[in-house]
Amino acid sequence: MFTRPENFKMYWKEFMHQSAEIGIGSLPIVAIISVFLGAVTTVQTAYQLVSPLIPKSTISQITRDTIILELSPTLVCIVLAGVVGSKIASELGNMRVSEQIDALEIMGINTRNYLVFPKVLGALLVIPALIIISMTLAIWGGRVGGSLSGILSNETYDIGLRQSLNLKNIPFAMAKAYTFAFIISTIGAYYGYYVKGGSFEIGRASTTAVIVSCILILLADYLLAALLL
Repeated sequence: MFTRPENFKMYWKEFMHQSAEIGIGSLPIVAIISVFLGAVTTVQTAYQLVSPLIPKSTISQITRDTIILELSPTLVCIVLAGVVGSKIASELGNMRVSEQIDALEIMGINTRNYLVFPKVLGALLVIPALIIISMTLAIWGGRVGGSLSGILSNETYDIGLRQSLNLKNIPFAMAKAYTFAFIISTIGAYYGYYVKGGSFEIGRASTTAVIVSCILILLADYLLAALLL
């Protein structure tokens, strides 16, 4: 897969197409999940912090760190495993079953490089950007949720956001985003590229790709937390 492109213009066009498909296609579901994720996290954190000795600004601190460290990178990538991973697996599986991949190989085209590599690069470019958008929307959703529920005012929420911010959390979240993006794209491409049979096997390959991706994302989440934190 990691070979020099034979026609850079053709590969660039495919790379931009895959980036748009993965990014724009996944943006609505990522935005909706992130806003409600932040709001629910704020409400549930306030529900557990019942002590009057704890300032309310602590709620937004916990919400901020939870979103950056865990919720946005991990949960959003698990959702993207179902959206992006299954799409990649079904697309390549359909090409394999309909013998389009065999036809490209007969023409002398490196199909792994032409079909798989742009998808992996597109995922590595777009998914971390989606995670950044998710963090922003989730923190904003927590602000709106806290204000609408009457738990804490916007001013108190903003004060908590600025307190005790550990900037190392952001590179850690980005490391998780790039790792999960690579897992999602490569696992989906593997199960789709090597599918055998008909339409039934394509559906099974897509399901298997999503399950394996979710398991590997959770395993990588634990390993990265143990190594980097």
